[in-house]
Amino acid sequence: MERKILYAPWRHEYVNRNRENDVKMPIKNDCIFCHQVALAEDDKFFIIKRFKTCFVMMNKYPYNIGHLMVLPYDHISDLRELKSEIRAELFDIAALTLTAVEKALKAKGFNLGINMGVAGGGGIPSHLHLHILPRWFGDTNFLETIGEIKMLSSDIQIVYQMLKDEFKKLA
Repeated sequence: MERKILYAPWRHEYVNRNRENDVKMPIKNDCIFCHQVALAEDDKFFIIKRFKTCFVMMNKYPYNIGHLMVLPYDHISDLRELKSEIRAELFDIAALTLTAVEKALKAKGFNLGINMGVAGGGGIPSHLHLHILPRWFGDTNFLETIGEIKMLSSDIQIVYQMLKDEFKKLA
């Protein structure tokens, strides 16, 4: 069986734009996630729901509509460094998020992932975040594979409100 290669050319610039800073870890105040959650402007930054030790927000650079992230409030880069209580809540929230996205957006599957470190693909490696990507049959097309363009067919504000409403029902 021949192995196929998945190539995402649109990620190249995003992942490599700060390559010269590979060894530098931003201090807490330089973290975009810490900054956004501290401002308490949830609608502006698409923060969907706050929990005790973690929060859920939409990804500013989504692979698919409804691409969410679950993040701890603690500015930690490594899953192994999280206290067990926070790690447990992170994954409990991930499970709740799957249900919310499935109900609100009728997702047919999901990809979940944590990119730890720059070499692991982390665009913001200093603050751990769990990606939750909803998937549908046929959700990639020629624009992405040939034209290097990602087309999102839904308004982000509408999707944000749909997901917030669904979280209110579940949590």
